Amino acid sequence: MYSIIQKALFTQDAEWSHDFTINWLRRTQNTPLDWVYRQNLPAKPVEILGLTFKNPLGLAAGLDKNGECIDAFAAMGFGFIEIGTVTPRAQAGNDKPRMFRLPAGQAIINRMGFNNKGVDNLVANVKNARFDGVLGINIGKNKDTPEDSALSDYLICLQKVYEHASYITINISSPNTPGLRNLQHGNALNDLLAGLKTEQLKLADKYKKYSPVLVKIAPDLNQGEIENMGNALIKAEIDGVIATNTTLDRSLVEGQPNAEQAGGLSGAVLRHKSQQVAEQLALVLDGVIPMIGVGGIHDAMSAKDRIKAGSSLIQLYSSLIYRGPKVIKEIVESL
Repeated sequence: MYSIIQKALFTQDAEWSHDFTINWLRRTQNTPLDWVYRQNLPAKPVEILGLTFKNPLGLAAGLDKNGECIDAFAAMGFGFIEIGTVTPRAQAGNDKPRMFRLPAGQAIINRMGFNNKGVDNLVANVKNARFDGVLGINIGKNKDTPEDSALSDYLICLQKVYEHASYITINISSPNTPGLRNLQHGNALNDLLAGLKTEQLKLADKYKKYSPVLVKIAPDLNQGEIENMGNALIKAEIDGVIATNTTLDRSLVEGQPNAEQAGGLSGAVLRHKSQQVAEQLALVLDGVIPMIGVGGIHDAMSAKDRIKAGSSLIQLYSSLIYRGPKVIKEIVESL
């Protein structure tokens, strides 16, 4: 059935299709119509970060930015769900068009720019969801917030989502917010991590609940930058890392229609680049903090390879667009 639905959606603009799908999932979740995508998968629990995940495969951030379809994605069989990226204030994001398909590489380029309805809206949606599994909330800064004030935006979001999140992801690696990736380096990184860790401990005491904080990194870091990142995460006692976000590298899709579009590239073509970063980072981390692997995971083999590369858990997004819910079943049953 998904192949029929996909053919219809792929005749339309990529972002229109995304919005249509999110709206449909929002309306059909927790209704008899969820039979279209509901799947019963075997329990394959993983215990990490002080949490128990129903299975090792999660939904990556970016698909459900506002947490509107949590129960629908749970029905598909994901072992955990990450929503966001959310910012303190609602923002429209970058100018349209800003999402493009590259079917030959089962890839997507987006330059959305953290379009979302704001953290208060997301929290309200989380409160209304029935999902009782592991929920990650991915947070970022508003586009008009200066780099040197970025910590304040992250703290606002951290404070508002902490009580409702199983874990919180700090997004400093999206290529679509000007200057955001600069937070991955040097004193800017160290100051950000220190400020977040201090606030996390305060919130843990306030709510008598420890919600792990993870950092999501880019796949475009070189060897030295990966080493610096890993060491900074360990020093700051960050709980985990997600590797990786989308890439600016266009050599992976050279010559394909839409390859020239600006933005972050995701999809099957990212598999080896993301895996290489994960392998290098795993050597630096040496098991001190766990890693969630994402980027190019599109079938059972790529999933298994990422786990072998040192990831305790994995996530996907683009492959769900190209292959439908069956990819979740295929991967979970293979692990």
